[in-house]
This record gives sequence, C-alpha cells and structure tokens, in this order.
Amino acid sequence: MQDATWHIQPGERIGLIGYNGTGKSTLLKLLTGGFTASAGTVEKGRETTIGYLHQDLLSFDTNDSILKVAMGAFERVLELEKEIERLGKELEANHEDEKILHDYSDRLHEMDVLDGYNIHHKTEEVLQGLGFANADLERPYREYSGGWRMRVLLAKMILQQPDLLLLDEPTNHLDLPSIEWLEKYLLHYQGSVVIVSHDKYFLNRMVTKIIELYQKELHIYNGNYDFYETEKVMRVELQQRAFENQQDYIRQQERFIERFKAKASKAAAAQSIVKRLDRLERIEDVEIERPNIKINFRVDKTPGRVLVELKHISKKFPAITIVENASAEINRGDKIALIGANGKGKSTLLRIIAGTEPFDGERKWGHNVDESFYAQHQLEALNVNNTILEEMKECGSQQTEQELRNLLGCFLFGGDDVDKKIKILSGGEKARVALAKTITSKANFLLLDEPTNHLDIHSVELLIDALKKYEGTLILVSHDRYFVSKTANTIWEIDDNKIREFKGNFDEWSDWKERNTASNKKNAVVDKPPAETQKQAPAKNNKKETADTKTGGGQAASVSTASAPINKENKKELQRQQKIFLQLEADIGRMTEKRNQVQASLGLPETYSDKNKFVQAEADYKKASVELERLNKQYEEVFEKIMILEKNF
Repeated sequence: MQDATWHIQPGERIGLIGYNGTGKSTLLKLLTGGFTASAGTVEKGRETTIGYLHQDLLSFDTNDSILKVAMGAFERVLELEKEIERLGKELEANHEDEKILHDYSDRLHEMDVLDGYNIHHKTEEVLQGLGFANADLERPYREYSGGWRMRVLLAKMILQQPDLLLLDEPTNHLDLPSIEWLEKYLLHYQGSVVIVSHDKYFLNRMVTKIIELYQKELHIYNGNYDFYETEKVMRVELQQRAFENQQDYIRQQERFIERFKAKASKAAAAQSIVKRLDRLERIEDVEIERPNIKINFRVDKTPGRVLVELKHISKKFPAITIVENASAEINRGDKIALIGANGKGKSTLLRIIAGTEPFDGERKWGHNVDESFYAQHQLEALNVNNTILEEMKECGSQQTEQELRNLLGCFLFGGDDVDKKIKILSGGEKARVALAKTITSKANFLLLDEPTNHLDIHSVELLIDALKKYEGTLILVSHDRYFVSKTANTIWEIDDNKIREFKGNFDEWSDWKERNTASNKKNAVVDKPPAETQKQAPAKNNKKETADTKTGGGQAASVSTASAPINKENKKELQRQQKIFLQLEADIGRMTEKRNQVQASLGLPETYSDKNKFVQAEADYKKASVELERLNKQYEEVFEKIMILEKNF
C-alpha cells in the first residue's frame, strides 16, 4: 500500500475488502498501533478508544467463567465495586469520618453515572444474544472451543463500546441466529465500525461505505457491497476507455514526432510534443489482479434416484438429544443446506449421513453412490510431509500439474505457495487444501461442513459457480447466507428433534419463516407456505406422516378431512384473501426495489453534493419506507386471515 489516505468519521459503518494477501489485516493493525507505517502518519483523537476482534485473540486462556471474562469489559465498574465495598466497611468502623463519607458518596455517584448496577444484566443479554445458554454462563472459559471463545471475546468487545470497532471476520464462528442478533446490535451501535468479511449478506446489511484495498491503493465506494460491485464495473469501464483514448492520442503524437522530427520547419513543434508527452500523466491499464479461473467438478458415475435414506434415526448425547425417530431422504440432484442454531446437531447429522457417527435407526445407502466429505477433521488426514502440490497429486484425479495449480489458485495458493509443506501451514490454509482435495474427488455426492470459512469473497464466488454447475448431489452446512442462497435448492432444519424440509431456496425459506413467525402460530397449525395449502391430501394417502418427511413446503402437511362439508362462503373468502395476498407480495417486491434504488442514489456523490437532490432523495426514501411498512402490516393481517380460514375448513 502506497500513499493511502483514509478518514474514518464518527458513526460510519465500513466494509474493508480485498483479495487475501493484499494487506487488510495489516491495515487494521496500523490503525491499532500494532504496526508502524513506513511513511506518513496514523492519527487518532487522544480520547478515541479502539476495539479489535481478530483470530490472534484465541491465544488468551483462563479458568474464569465466560461471564467473568465478558464482564472484564467493565474494568472501571469492577474497580468501583471493590472500592465501594472497602469504603462501606470503613464507614461501619468510622461512620462520622467526613472524608470517607465523601469518597463513598463520590463512588456511588460514579457507579450510577456508569450504569454499573446493570452490568450483570447487560453481559448476560449480550452473551445470550451470541448463542450462550443462561445455564452455561458460569462454565470456565477454558472448556470452550475456539469458535465459542471468540464469541465471548466479541461479547466483551461489544460491552466495552469503543469509539471504533474493528471486526475481522466476525461471522466465521457464529450461527444464523447469532449473526442476526449481531446485525441488529451493530445497526444501532453509536461508534464507528470497520468490518472485514466474506459474507455478502452481512456486508450489505451492515455497511454504508466500502473501502477496497486493490493494487496497493485504497478505493472508496459510498454504498453497500451490491453498490460497490455495480460501481466498480462502471469505474473499470471508464478507466479502460480513458486508457484506450489516451493511448490513441499518444500514438498520434508519436507518429507526428517520427514524421517531422528531421524537418527543420517542424522540428520545434515535434520537440514541443515530446515535452508535452513527457509531462502527460499516464492512465494505467486496468489489470485483473487474479485470473478468473473456473473450478470444474468431474463426476464419474451416475447414482440411483435415492442416494441416502434415513429411517427412524435417533442420536442422543448425555446433555442433549439431536434427533429422535427422524426420517428423511436425499434424492439425485438435491442440493441441500442444513441450517439452524449452533448446538442443534447440524455437523452431527452430516456425520451420520457420511457414516462416521454412531446412531440408532437405519441409514440406507443408494446405488452407485460415490461420496466425498469435507469437514474440519479432514485436516488430520493430510500428509504433513507432502507439499501442497504433492498432496493434490495423490488424490488420483488424473489432472495435469497445471490444472492442479489453477485449482489451488482458486483456493488462494498462487505461485510458489504450492511448494509449501503441509506441516508449516496454518489451520485455515490446511482447511483450503482439504477443500481443494474434495473438489478433485470426482464424487457424485458431496458433504460440505462450513466450506467457505477460510475463503475470500472471490474464491466463494468461484465455488458458488462450480456448485451451480455440479451435476451431482450435495448437502452442506454453512452460516454464510449468500453462499447458501446461491447453492441450495432445498433447506433442512433440525427442529424439535426432527428434520424439517423445505423445498425451495434460502430466500424463499426465510420469507416463509418470517411470515410463519409473524402469524404467531405454532408449527402444528402453520405447517406449509400459504401457496401450497391447497395441495394437501387426506392422511390415509400420506405415505409419511411425521414432520421429518418430504412435502412441497418442507414440513408435515396439515391434514384435512375429505368427508367434511365445505362452507362455500368460507371458500370464496379464502380465494379472495389469497388474491389480495399475491397482490401484496407483488406490491411489496416493487416497493422494496424502489426503496433500494432510492437508497443507492443517496450514496452517489452527485446526490449528496447537491442539497436539493439529497433532500428530495431523503424524502422519497422515507415515503417508500412508510409505504413498505404499511404493506408489510397489511400482508401479515391477510396472512393471519388465510390461516384462520384454512383452519376452519
């Protein structure tokens, strides 16, 4: 990075992006004083506080409870508690000592100003928001794995409320509910936030400015990640056109010089042009820093229609039941995302399907199934004495060395990196090697446990493109909502010890889940998305009646009695409400698009530099938001009516 200038303003939420190895972490360490700039200065206010969440914090270890570790955020309050206790005891012995009484009163006042009496409640609230059960708060920090330890340290940092919060991949160790909680918290955070993340959904919801570290320079985009992607294409096109125009101009001038430099009458003009070209500020050609290599899967065999059948499976640990008497089926072409909160047993279920985890019940393997399982434990199977390239050659993929090098480039191993020994790699690097090995396996059934954890945004995109074209079947566990939304056509959720299936992508599942929650109904009543309620069949025709069976909406269909009389008025009203429902869905979609367009315009320089334009855009945004809120409210009311009408059939 050279000659970079960056001002972080109060209250900004910034996404710091760039390919792996370009120096994002180095830049964050410059801000915190961990590194010193080779040239220039890093300046901050004397009272400005900075919190920095990064992987190196995991070296911290203690026997203290996680509650105590998180409460370390309130250092001054904890000191005050001790001082108040000491002064209280002194007052008991010398209750007429005015100095002690004055000091005691001062400490009580300071405690009140710092809201010190609520620190236990605040800490518990944040820890619970990040996924900890209330019963676990007194457990020693040392008992937790790296991911859960990182959550404790994130909780501590949030509670400290620094003026500037630097978060390096904060979602890597969080499940979906915890990510959603963190999003809501950060949206109302009073300080400035800088986020490094490969999670596009997270960046889009969280940031209003993107700083890209690219070609050793900082490039600023005033908008979220979607705005950055669109704007960057425009900037690249403009720079490319400007470069080409300048090159045409230079060639014309050079032809003039070449033609007339020997003629006395034109020599002065030619010399003038030479000087002008020397002074010309050259526009650089747009370089692609990393080639857009494609990841290609190869599938050797075509399996039967059903790859895996789970029948009445149960899995219990001493403290928790994962599944009980659950059944499910994986068919050829399924691309399943297994999602939900941590502790629900997603990875356990993945291991049951792979056959590496003991359980009760029956797991039936289909015909011609050739599976490949990527999970954290696969790192142990790597030969530590091999180089990365040697490890890839031993996969038996029959790919050429250049093909393997290209594939490794997609997983952030370029040039001489492929000659590194496995034993010197970090955990993240080993994980990428294991994932690359999974890709080369020619398997027709992939099981992937958090495959994007150690990839950058570009590599995630390459993997998404490959999985879209993958002709086999896959089941994956991931907390990356963008990745899930682009790769899965079916959602599995472990709920109430059953496997709930939803046939549809992540966005459709999220919308249905939101409507389901908004209806304030239990799953027993609201079992299917409204659009599918008319497809229900009598119970005697359902081959699988439990909630873990396959239905169009992913969950057990509500059963209607075939012989029950149909109320014509109810039916007519139901049809009317369903028409209103569909119209509202379309209206909400259009209004959301309109609001997003206005929101994008608010980030454009030509808007915020023109007061009238900005005022108008802001008014349009508020108007669209109010209308959207009204439509959503009406949407929920109509949905509620549909549920009641269907229940009365």
